[in-house]
Amino acid sequence: MIPELGHFALIIALCLALLLALVPAWGAWRRNTHAMALAPGLAIGLLFFVAISFTCLAIAFLQDDFSVKVVAGNSNSLLPPIYKFSALWGNHEGSLLLWALILSMWTAAVALFSPQLPLLVLSRVLAVMGAIGVGFLSFSLLTSNPFARLLPGTPADGNDLNPLLQDPGLIIHPPLLYMGYVGFSVAFSFAIAALLGGRLDASWARWSRPWTNVAWAFLSLGIMLGSWWAYYELGWGGWWFWDPVENASFMPWLAGTALLHSLAATEKRGLFKSWTVLLAIFAFSLSLLGTFLVRSGVLTSVHAFATDPARGLFVLAFLAVVVGGSLTLYALRAPAVSSRVSFSWVSRESLLLVNNIVFLAAALTVLFGTLFPLIMDALGQGKYSVGPPYFNAVFVPLMALLVPFMGLGPVARWKRDSGRRWLSELGVPAVVALLCGLTLPLLGGDYNVWVALAVALSGWLVLGLLRDLWYRVRGAASLAAGLRRITPSYWGMFLAHLGFAACVTGVVATSQYNIEHDLKMVPGQSEELAGYTFRLLEVVPHRGPNYVADEARFEVSYEGTPVAVLAPQKRRYLASGQVMTEAAIDAGLFRDLFVAMGEPVGEEGAWAVRLHYKPMVRWMWLGAILMALGGFATTLDKRYRRQRSAARAAAASGAVHGA
Repeated sequence: MIPELGHFALIIALCLALLLALVPAWGAWRRNTHAMALAPGLAIGLLFFVAISFTCLAIAFLQDDFSVKVVAGNSNSLLPPIYKFSALWGNHEGSLLLWALILSMWTAAVALFSPQLPLLVLSRVLAVMGAIGVGFLSFSLLTSNPFARLLPGTPADGNDLNPLLQDPGLIIHPPLLYMGYVGFSVAFSFAIAALLGGRLDASWARWSRPWTNVAWAFLSLGIMLGSWWAYYELGWGGWWFWDPVENASFMPWLAGTALLHSLAATEKRGLFKSWTVLLAIFAFSLSLLGTFLVRSGVLTSVHAFATDPARGLFVLAFLAVVVGGSLTLYALRAPAVSSRVSFSWVSRESLLLVNNIVFLAAALTVLFGTLFPLIMDALGQGKYSVGPPYFNAVFVPLMALLVPFMGLGPVARWKRDSGRRWLSELGVPAVVALLCGLTLPLLGGDYNVWVALAVALSGWLVLGLLRDLWYRVRGAASLAAGLRRITPSYWGMFLAHLGFAACVTGVVATSQYNIEHDLKMVPGQSEELAGYTFRLLEVVPHRGPNYVADEARFEVSYEGTPVAVLAPQKRRYLASGQVMTEAAIDAGLFRDLFVAMGEPVGEEGAWAVRLHYKPMVRWMWLGAILMALGGFATTLDKRYRRQRSAARAAAASGAVHGA
């Protein structure tokens, strides 16, 4: 009965999404305030019924209702309850329902937390989000019903959740990633609503920017968690594969980063209106493309759930409608949204333009590398593989080119500046950064030119930020008073750029100084790695709630001083029989010690073992957290809540003179 209730609630949600897409749009067209006023209520109703549907499916998983096809295929009675719940989105049908839930949450949030928006604008934004909801709810009901029954013939037990997904990181990674993916639908909806109104101005950018910042912050956290999970769960010590589905989440992040900076220029200077609209369309389109890549079955990946071509065709058609329709609307409205504000090539505007170009080029580079094998295969030109050599060769130089401009950005002035002033402001930080690059890598042993370059660029960025912060607070009565007068928007920029510098340093340091040993070990044997001694004490049996394992115990010491005891496992899951590696890690701010077990080999009691010394690997994830905190901090700026009545009046006036 509960699955049928969830299915019925999903049907009602589709009807409400259809009404949300049509009624407010008709009201905006006809200037019917009663029809437009229905939009917030419809948005909240949509969330209510999608939440009921999601809850019903969660109950089916927690109660081991194996008469539901998706439960039988992705859960098991031995599975711990927390993984029974997360198994809900560890499959195609459930993850699509999670997507619909998060989309309805964003829609309701816009309805509830946008009191400053004119009713005309709000109704258009919610109508666009309702249309997106129609697409995804139709996809769920027509091709991916999560409540399909196995009647008669209910199995006695389920097939179990993929052991790769039985991990705390995978409980929260997909929801965070989807919050970012789907969050870009808000920026997209604001852009389409502004195009429908025929007017883009600072008010539009000010309304859209906080939502975009939050979506970007969630996507940053989601990508970070995915990288962290790959590092400790897959057993080989890597943190990024350039896997096509990883790329599918990274491309919207790159486009979203460009969008954030473009929105800042549009809000403050009325610039880059065309850029901003196109980037909003591009970011959300890349999110839909990621959905197509994962759901269509065209990729083989640990992330890819579906193999039904009909599903891929549905998403591809939806992608074509969204991209084609939005670009057609843009083409029709392009003359009305072009910027007519001039600026010098030596100015903050020019630096933001460079930022947009570099991030867009990076996104297109990753897009080409991801789609090229698929295109060649579809054309019958054979199987091609595009891997890390390509991405490192083209992506890394783009990021290295970007950092010098990032260091200039905070101190640059709007409209017109001078190279002489830049030199006077940042000459000292540039010299100090260069000295750091020449000397600091020596502390790690052998001098490495790539680490030196990373240290110099990151040092330049950090010292420039600190220099700019000092100039902003030095005139205050006290340091505390100076810090208090700095806006949350500035703190957001500061944290995000600081996090980017930490990421650059961590990526290069761990890539260049990583040490790895693959060897065979027996109990009692020791191995030296980067000055650390790893001694295998024993291998003992271990039993978990739904698996059995061989657990090794390693004693790690440094120059005779005990450092840690690590216990990696080789697990065999009872329901599926799959064998998995569970690595053990001694984490630190400046280094990780990583141990993973392979298979038993050769003589009695011998095991294949992988040892890693990974310097500064945590800096990547700490940097990503700082960037996400920067995104969240920006939304606290008072100007997004100030003068709402004035913004409402200005936007209403523009809407009346628009479409």
